[in-house]
Amino acid sequence: MTKLIVECCANSVQSAINGQAGGADRIELCANLELDGTTPSAAAICMAREVLDIDLFVLIRPRSGNFVYTELELEEMLQDIEFCKEIGCQGVVIGSLNADNTVNIPQTKAMVQAAKPMQVTFHRAFDHTSDPKKAIEDIISTDCQRILTSGQAENVSAGLKQLKILQSIAQDRITLIAGGGLNPTNALQLYPLGIREFHLSGIDKKSHSHPQTQVSKIEELIDNLYGLE
Repeated sequence: MTKLIVECCANSVQSAINGQAGGADRIELCANLELDGTTPSAAAICMAREVLDIDLFVLIRPRSGNFVYTELELEEMLQDIEFCKEIGCQGVVIGSLNADNTVNIPQTKAMVQAAKPMQVTFHRAFDHTSDPKKAIEDIISTDCQRILTSGQAENVSAGLKQLKILQSIAQDRITLIAGGGLNPTNALQLYPLGIREFHLSGIDKKSHSHPQTQVSKIEELIDNLYGLE
């Protein structure tokens, strides 16, 4: 049976610590979550790697906005990837598109190559692609191990039908991580589709000016999922 994996999207080192305490299997560290995430500082990456016992993936995204990058921005991302590799991160999270919302295969391949032997997830830039079936094939061709997606919808609940289709295409060739509005309730709708990796921040955005991952939200998701096993 494929192991369930819960990935905590952490907007700070403290959120990463909280995610681990809640039982997450992996942390995706980012900054500026309110802008859909950008690359965290070198200091935050180093501190997270020092305090975590679980796998650490780092979001590689130099700015907010679209996912069409210049060669200069690509070089910046390649250097960030090299840094993550040097300090012992287990993976990076990337995504590059062309102006027509197709996968930028050359840039993606360059980042995957730079990341080896780290693992690589193609992030929710995938949800902006114009032809998701072709995008899956293109991403597979670049040797990415995972795709993070909400099913090209605002959240995983709205994208449920598309996630079922995407999972049937991906099968065992690439792993889909369901993320985007994921919570302990709607995660139960994803399990029957064959999805076994789940991505959430565990943040209560109403509680603080700078909200952090809540241990209890990660624990609740895990308890619900393992209740299905």
